[in-house]
Formats: sequence, C-alpha cells, structure tokens
Amino acid sequence: MATKQLPNSKLPKLVTKTRVIILSDISNEPDDAESLVRYLTYANQFDTEGLVAVTSTWLRDAVRPEEIRKIVNVYGEVVENLNAHVHPNWKYPSADELRGVVRKGAEAYGMSAMGDDTPLSPGAQLLIDRIEAPDTRPLWILCWGGVVDLAHALLTLDDKHHPEDSARLRSRLRIYAISDQDDAGLWIRTNFPDVFYIVSVHGWNQYGLAAWTGISGEEYYGFDQGGPETEKWTRGWLRQNIQIGPLGKMYPDYKYIPEGDTPSFLHLIQNGLSNPEHPDYGSWGGRYIKTSPSDAVDSNHYGDAVDRVLGADGRLYTSNHATIWRWREAFQNDFAARMQWSMTKEFGECNHHPVIWLNDTTGLEPVKLDAEAGSKVILDASRTYDLDADDKLTFKWFHYREPSAVNWLVDQEVGIVTIAPLDPEARKVEVTIPPAEKYNFKIVSDRRAKKQVANGPVLHLVLQVTDSGTPPLTSYRRILLQVTNNKLVPPIATPIAAAPMAPGAVVPLVLGAVGNAVPSAAAVGNSTSRAAAVIGNSIDAILGNGERKESK
Repeated sequence: MATKQLPNSKLPKLVTKTRVIILSDISNEPDDAESLVRYLTYANQFDTEGLVAVTSTWLRDAVRPEEIRKIVNVYGEVVENLNAHVHPNWKYPSADELRGVVRKGAEAYGMSAMGDDTPLSPGAQLLIDRIEAPDTRPLWILCWGGVVDLAHALLTLDDKHHPEDSARLRSRLRIYAISDQDDAGLWIRTNFPDVFYIVSVHGWNQYGLAAWTGISGEEYYGFDQGGPETEKWTRGWLRQNIQIGPLGKMYPDYKYIPEGDTPSFLHLIQNGLSNPEHPDYGSWGGRYIKTSPSDAVDSNHYGDAVDRVLGADGRLYTSNHATIWRWREAFQNDFAARMQWSMTKEFGECNHHPVIWLNDTTGLEPVKLDAEAGSKVILDASRTYDLDADDKLTFKWFHYREPSAVNWLVDQEVGIVTIAPLDPEARKVEVTIPPAEKYNFKIVSDRRAKKQVANGPVLHLVLQVTDSGTPPLTSYRRILLQVTNNKLVPPIATPIAAAPMAPGAVVPLVLGAVGNAVPSAAAVGNSTSRAAAVIGNSIDAILGNGERKESK
C-alpha cells in the first residue's frame, strides 16, 4: 500500500445524506444480519431514522429488535475506526444514535395486524412521525421483510389528514421492497398507487424470478449460470475478507443466499453511478422501470428491467439479475475495504477510493451535456487522482445503452457511440455521436413510420476508475448526453446494427453506410494501448456469425 497520502479533506464529498428507515424480519434467516453489517459500513451516507424489527411470511408472530441492537452495539466498537477513512464532514452516526431509532413492529402477520381496534405498533408510529417531519428530503423505506407497519402508518395518515395533505406526505416516500413478504405490499400499491414503490412482482415465493437475487443467487436459484463471477461469494472469500474484526464476527454464515436484502441500499450508495430518483438509470442495486408509463393509470410502481451483459464465460446474458451481478466485483471489493477500515484508524494501512475529476468538475452527480447528432465530444478526466499516492489507476469508459431504450430491442433503438482514447491511459477520450437519422426520431403511427424531432434520447456514458490497491476500489462518473438535432434531416428507417466485438476486446468503432459498424482506421492494429477505454461487460456486441448468444 501507499506510504504517502493526501489529507482526509480530499476524500470524496457526498451530495447529501439520504433519509432511511429499514424494516427487517431479522433472525428469520442469516441474510438480514449480513445486510445490516454491510449497511453499517456505509452508515455515514445515510440519516438512519428507523431500524424496525418486523414480521414476514417467514416470521409470522414475533419480532427481534434485540438482534438489531446486538449488531449496533458491536458497530459502536469500530465507529471511530470507520470515521478515520471518510471525509471529516460526513462522519458515521454513533451507536447511541442508531440504538435510539430501533423499534418493534407489529407482532402479527400482514393485514391481520390492521384491525379497526388494533393499536399502532411502535414501528408504525415511528414511520408516521418521520413521514410527518418537516424534512422534505425523500424518505427511503427499505423493506427486508413484511410491510404491514408501513401499511398501517399510511392508512392512519390518510384518515388523519386532508386528502391533498396526505398525498403530499406520501410524495416524500420512496419504497424499495425485497419482493412482497406479506400481503400488505399489494394492499399498499392497490390503495395508494401514487407511492413511489420499487419491487419485483412475481408469483408468490418465486424469488428466483426477482432482480434482487442477482446479488448472489445464481447457484441457489439456477439462473445465468456461468455469467456472474462467483468467487467473491464463496465461504472462503467471506471468511478472509468480510468475517474479520469485531464487526465481521457479527456477519453470520449464509444459509440460502447471502445478503438478499442488500440491493435495497446498494441503490442508494453515492459512488457516482447511482441516481436514486431514477431507478431506470441502473445502479449497484439493479435497474427498474415503471410498469405503466400511461398518465391515465395512477401508478408509481417500478418493476424489473433487463441489461445485456457479457458474462465471465464470454456469453451474452439478457436478464434482470444481470442488472445487479454485472457490478459484483466492485461492490464486493468495496465492502471488503470497509471491513478493513473498521479494524484500524491508520489511514495508510487501508485503500481508499479514487476521486474523479471530469471536464474540470468533481463530485458524484452526473455530468449533463448537450451533443448535436453526428458531433464529437471530448471528455477529460486527466485531473483524477487517488488518495493512496502509489496506486495506479485504470480508466474504463462505456456506453450504458439500456437506460436510453424504451423497447426490448436495444440495438434497433439506441445507436452505438464511439469512444476513442486520446492518450495511452484513456484519461481523455473523444466521443462520436451517431447521426440524426439514428437517434432523433419518434414513432408516429406504427413501427415503420418515424418523424424527425429536435431532441433525441439522453445517452448514458459511464466512466469507471479503479485503483491498484488491496482490494481494488472503483469510483464512477455518469455522463448524460442529450442528443440534439438542430438541422432536421429526412428519416432513415434502417435498424441500427450492434458493433462486432469479442468479449473484452477493444476496437473503437465508427458507423459506416446504412448503420453498419466498421472498425475505425486508427484502431486497426492499435487496440492494446486502448484497452482501458472499454469496460469488459459493456454489451455493444454480436457474437459468432452475426447471431446473438443469449442465456435466456
């Protein structure tokens, strides 16, 4: 590791602290305790306003707040160590603060806990208090078990307030549920469809269909076999990297799949990739889109979306699970580094994240640019640095195409952006936007009738910078390019072809005639020095003889 560091004040600053309440059926199985341990290593990013022990279909008539307190107590032993490794303005909460928001939920299953004469549980009362608080920041309710306490709180608020005031209070809520684990989730979405609600909807107890199982469930549930890299979920890796130090001793061995609840807060991690208000952008916690875009339907439900990802076996996987497992190496290394932080106050003994400067701006929010169709844009991350001065940085840029697509057939809707490095390390790149006929149109009557428009889609580019520390840590910066068309041109109704690219290969491409993808002249014979420019699992590829190889 490095022997010379920059001061802590140059660590990344957060955008804001996110308000969070967790509903957990802890002790039902080990995964809630595992997820809580990980959550606490990120607790400086959150205003944790509630830790509520709840029931679920797996724990129907008891709640275990004491299990939450046990883990928080041990967190108190390491919190000062954790504080030594973050920006001094964004410290971790004390164990006393967290103990002060632990509550019991209703000790009954689902809607049976909501009779006319049933008193509010302490957990439901806390939810009401925090929803009514004058703080207007979004309040994220992370549901690791049943949600009857949330349902009871919403019903009480609706009875208590004028309809407009009740709706205003609900507009602050952001729900991320790990599937429906009681009958109250469906009740909430039916009676309060305006509530922002991320949840995988599937047949009862068919959890293998849910996006969140992409965190670690491919072997247990049998999906995407060969796609995810599995080594960082082995029991041996966990013993060596996670179950270390006082807090690591509170991380139990897994029983079914580890950390099934973790995607709910991975979606909120401030690392330059996530934008919690836009689940369709994609994050460590997966990618979700509205189940009904119609204004005629009063629904704010977000369901699973899919990404196309090159797996460890070189095959192309199109699945909802891939929206999470594609980031596994980065989020597992990140957790491992934080467990090391928990064991020492010595800054020089641990690795820390790169700090990205992009086009003379730093921070974690997306960089937003307008780009004329057919134009070139320069993106410059030359000022990016690492706090651990001896670490080497690897720059990888990729076009995240799925967030720009409305339809399943991404290749026909989202053209290929060329990303060409301008220096050996790819700190600086030139981005070529496809011409207007590839982007700036809308379907006006059927799939063949298109009309030119002034503004096309917003394109998502991602810069990923990884250091050479132990474990390697990754920071991101998302670039949002609004494609413009100041000079309208006649439409061309030719499908956009995907760029030929073997798994992990790096060949910058330009669009030839009629949408064909051809290697740029500068790239021929010179792909090795540009290897850092393209992330290995970005999917702008056709494998084999023009046939896409998919797992599902």
